[in-house]
Amino acid sequence: MKAIYPLKKLLLVILISAATFNYVQAADALKMELQANRIVKNINGKTSYVAASDAKTGEAVQYRAIYTNLINQPVSDVTVTLPIPVNMTFTGEAQPTSAQATVDGKNYADMPLMRRVNGKPVKVPLSEYKALRWNIKWLPARKSADVSLNTIVN
Repeated sequence: MKAIYPLKKLLLVILISAATFNYVQAADALKMELQANRIVKNINGKTSYVAASDAKTGEAVQYRAIYTNLINQPVSDVTVTLPIPVNMTFTGEAQPTSAQATVDGKNYADMPLMRRVNGKPVKVPLSEYKALRWNIKWLPARKSADVSLNTIVN
């Protein structure tokens, strides 16, 4: 008889945390905290972040996910994904800059994404980006890593 991984638990982990890695450890090892903050620049050029509960059209919003390793051993090769909300356009700014992007939710590539038009490579418009993903190569025990992407409200 084949052993089947509890699919419901796996889907829940993917939907809630958008993190997948070593199927057995995923549910117990990582905690994800998602923040959405408006990006506000003052007259001196300093940037501050304010909760984005009421962001308006044209305002910049940063989505930041903090992944914390809850176990007493390191985890490796953690792939985390942040979708770009439908009413937002990605600005091209992401941290870490090693993020890969997708226009279809399946195929990821290094940024900037390129396509061929009339036989010539051209950049894919940022408005077509659907999600970003990062590979966290090593996350020590009881430590955190964060990823973020900036958007503009449509």
